[in-house]
Amino acid sequence: MLICLVSALHNNLKKSYQMPPFSFPWFWELQRLYRTKISTNLSFSLALQKPKSQEQAAHQKHISHMIFRIASVQPLTEDHIQEKSQDLSTSGNSIRRRFLEFYAARGHKILPSSSLVPDDPTVLLTIAGMLQFKPVFLGKVPRQVPSATTSQKCIRTNDIENVGRTSRHHTFFEMLGNFSFGDYFKKEAIKWAWELSTVEYGLPAENLWISVYEDDEETYAIWHDEIGVPANRIKKMGEEDNFWTSGLTGPCGPCSEIYYDFHPERGYSNTDLNDDTRFIEFYNLVFMQFNKKEDGSLEPLKQKNIDTGMGLERMARILQKVPNNYETDLIFPIIEKASELASITYSLTDDSSRAKLKVIGDHMRAIVYLLSDGVFPSNIGRGYIVRRLIRRAVRTGRLLGIKGDEPGNLEGAFLPIIAEKVIELSSEVDPDVKTRKSRILEELKREELRFIVTLERGEKLLDEMLDTAIEHAKVNKTTVCLSGKDAFLLYDTYGFPVEITMEEAEERGVSVNMSDFDTEMENQRRQSQAAHNTVKLAVENGSDLTRNVPDTEFIGYDTLYSKAVIKGILLGGKPVIEVQEGSEVEVLLDRTPFYAESGGQIGDRGLIKVNGGETGNTAVIEVSDVQKSLGNIFVHKGKIKEGSIAVGGEVMAAVDAKLRQRAKVHHTATHLLQAALKKVIGQETSQAGSLVAFERLRFDFNFHRQLLDHELTKVENFINEWIGDATALQTQVMPIIDAKKAGAIAMFGEKYGEEVRVVNVPGVSMELCGGTHVSNTSEIRGFKIISEQGISSGVRRIEAVAGDAFIEYVSERDNYMKQLCSTLKVKAEEVPMRVSALMEELRMTKNEVSAARAKTAVYKASVIANNAFHVGTSTKIRVLVEFMDDTDADSLKTAAEHVLEVLEDPAAIILGSCPGEDKVSLVAAFSPSVVSMGMQAGKFIGPIAKMCGGGGGGRPNFAQAGGRKPENLSSALEKARTNLVAVLSEKAS
Repeated sequence: MLICLVSALHNNLKKSYQMPPFSFPWFWELQRLYRTKISTNLSFSLALQKPKSQEQAAHQKHISHMIFRIASVQPLTEDHIQEKSQDLSTSGNSIRRRFLEFYAARGHKILPSSSLVPDDPTVLLTIAGMLQFKPVFLGKVPRQVPSATTSQKCIRTNDIENVGRTSRHHTFFEMLGNFSFGDYFKKEAIKWAWELSTVEYGLPAENLWISVYEDDEETYAIWHDEIGVPANRIKKMGEEDNFWTSGLTGPCGPCSEIYYDFHPERGYSNTDLNDDTRFIEFYNLVFMQFNKKEDGSLEPLKQKNIDTGMGLERMARILQKVPNNYETDLIFPIIEKASELASITYSLTDDSSRAKLKVIGDHMRAIVYLLSDGVFPSNIGRGYIVRRLIRRAVRTGRLLGIKGDEPGNLEGAFLPIIAEKVIELSSEVDPDVKTRKSRILEELKREELRFIVTLERGEKLLDEMLDTAIEHAKVNKTTVCLSGKDAFLLYDTYGFPVEITMEEAEERGVSVNMSDFDTEMENQRRQSQAAHNTVKLAVENGSDLTRNVPDTEFIGYDTLYSKAVIKGILLGGKPVIEVQEGSEVEVLLDRTPFYAESGGQIGDRGLIKVNGGETGNTAVIEVSDVQKSLGNIFVHKGKIKEGSIAVGGEVMAAVDAKLRQRAKVHHTATHLLQAALKKVIGQETSQAGSLVAFERLRFDFNFHRQLLDHELTKVENFINEWIGDATALQTQVMPIIDAKKAGAIAMFGEKYGEEVRVVNVPGVSMELCGGTHVSNTSEIRGFKIISEQGISSGVRRIEAVAGDAFIEYVSERDNYMKQLCSTLKVKAEEVPMRVSALMEELRMTKNEVSAARAKTAVYKASVIANNAFHVGTSTKIRVLVEFMDDTDADSLKTAAEHVLEVLEDPAAIILGSCPGEDKVSLVAAFSPSVVSMGMQAGKFIGPIAKMCGGGGGGRPNFAQAGGRKPENLSSALEKARTNLVAVLSEKAS
């Protein structure tokens, strides 16, 4: 059989020797046979076959090389072979697996997806597969492997309005990628991309089109001459489409994209690769070969890199032969669950409803993975993005008729029901999602129910806006129209669907200025694109310096003092050779005992000294902070107190031992705090951030409510008990896999290497941590919680003190108590009772004062009631609009109620006062007959209050308002008088 196979191989070579061997199906049979342990014989047989031409010899050599490379990189067992043969399906999970295995067989290391929260300050969320490799591409971090492959979770919201409308736009998607860090370049990247597409995935070659950068003749030649793609299916495109840049400066290069043609029958003339109805771009190959300088010129990179991206959803659409990405098995099960809740059938419903279902299918994936990665709803940054997605999903579901009152719901919320389907599908995307299921569902339920209240507020605000628009049109005799700005405010701030705004406006005869609405929407979209659409790869100032400086050796776990050599100095961010006394500098050393800020722990402080030596020169640098640059370079920031320093000089680096001890105490206490919280409020809670400082510690954690006093007491008791146990800490460096198997907790958002440092408090806590810690819990001495508060939805914060800071805190509070006892002339245990008695006396005194003010106000009101006048002909309505000096808000209310009773029905009263500096109080009181005419006190007083720089509202018969501009009160009351007379005259005629 082997001889026959070799014979078939050579027959194919004779017929089509111009094509690479791996373009033929039999190549993969050879690969399979090799992996089943007949490769040696096969290679030997191939070697015995005498080639008839140089080209055949080259192909034969290439095949042998490929076979050996595949086998040496990743030998496969019989079980693996059988599993592989069963996995030749088109499911999303299979496509992902086959991609990773394809490149693993070609020497690539399979690396896990990084978090959606990137370790990069230039972007909010992970938007591309290359982001985790950015430091390597910049040359700031040495490569750990020559080549890698990943399936990266990504979030992009710059095209959010296109989600559901097009066949391919998403907020959440997976980017399959293969990366070379100076290992291979264009030829291999192109050949493997073609091989993957046409052989592994079996795409017809005649359906594939290629785009290349117009000046990149090398890439064109590879595609045309070596791969054999016809010239009429290769498009040369400009810089905007096919030249990738990281920014104004930095790594860049041409790119080449592979497109799938759904309609090859349309021919080759007048083709546009951007035509979504015919083509979809599914694989982008970036050839990172230049560095763009500040003057715009390009210089070749010493290390040429490959960065590729294949959209998993797009490839699934092609292989599963469905009309859009949403109908693939990656998303469609979510859509089916939403359809079930909406009591509709996707295939039978209209286009508008299908688009809404697609929005829910897309957004729910993004929401679940963001929540899993620790991004919780808030009004800023990443939190705003997840909140916006949740609100879009809720309002879209409500437009479909999903109200959250279906069987099996979570107290009126429907998103958690759909989220369970996303979690069910998450196993091969991110296994951690299922372990965080309860936290994800609880957070979704809280946010959805909270937003429903917001929606109801939006409905109320819309009602007020429509009233104002109608009133404005009546006064100015114009067409009734709600401004686009108001409609966008409802949409963007309150999450109120513009469709509902238009419907409710139409019911009341009001049009909506959609042109202005679209303008506001476009402005927001532009801002979003500017903020989220690019990955910045430009190197900062001093890049030339830091590129030539080796990583700093950190020896601070074992010592606080060390000799070192100055490797670089930055003054104002720019490299210098020597700096004089008085300058603020950044110093780079070859080794250091100083801890650089990371993992929540702030950087050490201390001194760097030059002790004369042969030159006799002395200098002292007071170090105020230490930070890490890209890679592992420690930057010591400080001020030269005396002398001068120069690159190459020898120094003594000394950490402030007392401050280091305070940081160690607080860091270990933070670990104990997390362990105590898990015991008291449940294992589900997890760290969401921390600060380890010298004077205190701060710990943020995921939890849905305020901790009760007895819970905080329990937490403190556990920690102080562990401190009293005097447990010795254990630290160990081990493979991350072993650490996780042992139960070590990883800090969310931190990036870990293959080897990790584990800090273990036996029987209490085990965490991955690079920070500094005490050697025994007894060094902490004591622990006290200062405060507990919410900082965003689902995230709480505890501030606490330990060690010296604990002693200082307790001593300070004791001094306060002594002063209080002296002032009140009671013992410490009697303070609560004495304070309660004083509070009661104060309450009674306030009541007496309020009663006296109310009596005065009533007396004033009785006097001014004589100023009331009549309005109307058929009905006589008594009207009173008056200024009441400095009467406070409560007394003004009492006065209005008294006057209304005195004047009797029908009557309308507006009273105003200035109760203090920059304070305005207003009251509107309408009798029942006036209200029955359609007058509403709450709506009437609002515009009047706005004139005074404030606002307010209330019931139809009574409303209060306030403001901050007393100087406008007189004109506001005059406006109230004019409006009241005009409206009542018409209604009472």
